[in-house]
Amino acid sequence: MLTLEPETTSALDYNILNTSIQDTFAAIDRFEWQAIEELRVMRNNGYYSDAGYASFEDYCEKELTKHGGYRRVRDLLSAKKVVDTLPEELKDKITKPSQTRPLLRLVKTPDKLERAVAIAAKEKPFPTAADFVKAVQQVAPTVKRTTKSENPKTQLCNSVTVSSPEHPRYGESGVIEADAPNHWQQIVTFADGERLLINNADLDAPSVPFPKERSYPPEYTEAIAALKEQHQQELERLEQELRIGLQAEVSAKAEEQVIEQISSLQNLYKQQREQNIQLQQRLDEMEGLRKLEIENQQLQQRIQELESAVEQRPSQQWGNTMTQQATKALNKQVKQALEQTIDLRALAQEPPKENAQECLRLMGMALKNLASAMNNTQALEAAAIILGSEPTPSAIAYRAEQLSMLPQAVSDIRQVLSKPGCTWQDYWAVAQEYEVIKQDYWAELTTQEIDLIAALQIASQPPVIQVGSIVAYADPYYTLYLARGEVVEDLGEEEVLVAWDHWKNEGKKTSRYFRNELRFWQPQ
Repeated sequence: MLTLEPETTSALDYNILNTSIQDTFAAIDRFEWQAIEELRVMRNNGYYSDAGYASFEDYCEKELTKHGGYRRVRDLLSAKKVVDTLPEELKDKITKPSQTRPLLRLVKTPDKLERAVAIAAKEKPFPTAADFVKAVQQVAPTVKRTTKSENPKTQLCNSVTVSSPEHPRYGESGVIEADAPNHWQQIVTFADGERLLINNADLDAPSVPFPKERSYPPEYTEAIAALKEQHQQELERLEQELRIGLQAEVSAKAEEQVIEQISSLQNLYKQQREQNIQLQQRLDEMEGLRKLEIENQQLQQRIQELESAVEQRPSQQWGNTMTQQATKALNKQVKQALEQTIDLRALAQEPPKENAQECLRLMGMALKNLASAMNNTQALEAAAIILGSEPTPSAIAYRAEQLSMLPQAVSDIRQVLSKPGCTWQDYWAVAQEYEVIKQDYWAELTTQEIDLIAALQIASQPPVIQVGSIVAYADPYYTLYLARGEVVEDLGEEEVLVAWDHWKNEGKKTSRYFRNELRFWQPQ
């Protein structure tokens, strides 16, 4: 579009000026259709009420007075209604809203409307309003009726006004120049020469007593009353069936909930019984370890007594045969106990199937105590292998302290997972407290519990806009915030190509956006 200045007009040639004229008219038509779409959004969503207007008509009369007010808005919306009624192959034949005025009376008969536009399109590729008038006259010609009076216009010239806001001619005045075809409608001729058949209920003429309801012959009245009675009975029957169906549905849902609760209680009882069995096994194992630890303590005390005796009499010879034999026997018992304890390292390669971590932890602690008491390196290494740590007293003690939290960690995590409606945030709030022993408690969980945790993590991740997603503008202050579009191509680097529904009939079909400029479209 060019901006012409007096000194530059001489430099223009025909091609540049003609292209600018074509672009200017195309922009005018495009902006007029865009205004119609925005008016529809304003009316259908009731945005005018945000500014305190009681109705859409009030908004048009106050805000759009200089643009023609509600009358022009009504004409524009009627033009859009005509275009929407046409099939896709004929919509582009109408280039501006003003061309649809002669086609408006055919909106209620889409087949005639389609024929009229097709006839006009045969004459010219882009018909004018006059071409549409001729085509409409061919499809639905207006017939002038003669009356008995010599001057019917003088006798029937009654001024009337269209009073129904839903009528496309709302607010316009016309005259009645022909007899009424029936008792509930009138033929009205408007100032532009168009004649329409309008219901009496849509007209306002104080000087003419129009009947507001249709009248029927006596033979039809009884039939209509019978049909109304039959319709009322059918409605009552359907209402009764619906009530019975709803009661049956409620009963079925209640029964389903009871069955589900019983199943949940049975599963809970089964889990509790399994936990009791595991707890009893763990108590038995701990009792065996406790006995072994008592024996080790007794042996350690005996060794200390012998060492103390040697320190007190370093030069004394053990000449007594009975004393030497007793010492050998005691050393033999200590050695056997130590060998039995050291052989527990094999449990690290193949731990018990039930309560493996707790059993190994208790065995490792026992070996650690034995190693500390007897200063035995093999026992310390065995404890390190079982507990999975470095062969040092401090590392073994730290590892044992970690494993002591394992039963509580497993119990807390299972308690969270068993709650109805558990989310990833609920699980993570508990799991992060035991993050240092994640591998240990993870091994104690069942396959179903691990799958549940994975599903919760996937559900917590937000959806990503991708090809095929139905999107809308993310900015709520954008005029077309409720517009609907579809992602047709991923351009990479957080950019996508969107095809908007309101651009289907325009030259521009798609546009590129960053993903953070869009949101998932939700139907209103």
